[in-house]
Amino acid sequence: MSTFPFLSRLNAQDPKTNPMEIQLPKKIKHHFQEPYITERLGYTFFQYIQQLNQDFSRPIVIVSIGTDRSTGDSLGPLVGTKLAAMEHEMHIFGTLDDPVHATNLSAKLDLINEKYFKPLIVAVDASLGGSESVGLITLSQGALKPGTGVNKNLQEVGDMNFTGIVNVGGYMEYLVLQNTRLGIVWKMAESIAQSIFRGYQLAHSYFVNHLVQSTQ
Repeated sequence: MSTFPFLSRLNAQDPKTNPMEIQLPKKIKHHFQEPYITERLGYTFFQYIQQLNQDFSRPIVIVSIGTDRSTGDSLGPLVGTKLAAMEHEMHIFGTLDDPVHATNLSAKLDLINEKYFKPLIVAVDASLGGSESVGLITLSQGALKPGTGVNKNLQEVGDMNFTGIVNVGGYMEYLVLQNTRLGIVWKMAESIAQSIFRGYQLAHSYFVNHLVQSTQ
């Protein structure tokens, strides 16, 4: 737990407390420039994992949705690429080299469900919103409905999801996504990737510690 000094400052989020005993919010939002954003998102991600995967038997699959052909829509593939470079046992779908997008989403989900038994799917996608919301990262329980910002009706994805508001929506969404600043998307992708990695580390450590205790 020493990797996460921020957690000691959160009296209501003591990592020694059983996550199953905590009333979790359905959704949290933080701006990517906030202090300790990865610790905040990562700890809630850890709690979500514990509620849905307490014995760590379900393989954790990250489905990062988007395309490298659009700056704003590259948030998901950037997150997937960053996570693929880290050491963990999560399974990553959706990178810059092999993106998951509207035309192959259904096939990728079929592949995931064929390959893994009861996977815990975490969806990641970019979104558009009001000008005051640009830069916000949301972690929510439940499935993500990708493509709604550009009027696409795609299959729902995930047991939980991360979304990042990369630009202002409401008019000419495709053009807006094409002209989104890469710097913002890159920094948001880094925050999301680090949050997922930190949350996974906490969940894995929590499971291992309790497994050791149960065998003593």
